[in-house]
Amino acid sequence: MNQARIAIPSSLPGGLEAEVGAHFGHCEIYTVVDVKEGVITQVGTLPNVPHQQGGCLAPVNHLAQNGVTVLISGGMGLRPLMGFNQAGIEVYRGTEAPNVEAAVKALIAGGLELFTREFTCGGSHQDQGHQH
Repeated sequence: MNQARIAIPSSLPGGLEAEVGAHFGHCEIYTVVDVKEGVITQVGTLPNVPHQQGGCLAPVNHLAQNGVTVLISGGMGLRPLMGFNQAGIEVYRGTEAPNVEAAVKALIAGGLELFTREFTCGGSHQDQGHQH
């Protein structure tokens, strides 16, 4: 990963010490981390948008419009996952990390699993161990 803008659903107020949100669409804020050649170069926050304006795909479009290329998330449904895939945003599972910084460092080190349809909420595989 040479360069990436990573979004992580976070507890308020966001930032590297914030807890990773359990479900991407229901967080109040995203911590946005720019990484270049394995080094964190910038950290900021981005408020989430309400589901009412565009349903499950509203946050997908919001993140894409803000230059996000990678999402680290806990749970999500199949529809937003497909939306992220179509937008060219890679999604990784990050529920085990104690905070945003640990999740980003795990991603840089290659320690996070790609989020696939087997892990989506409401799918036929409810027993995959993700939490809400």
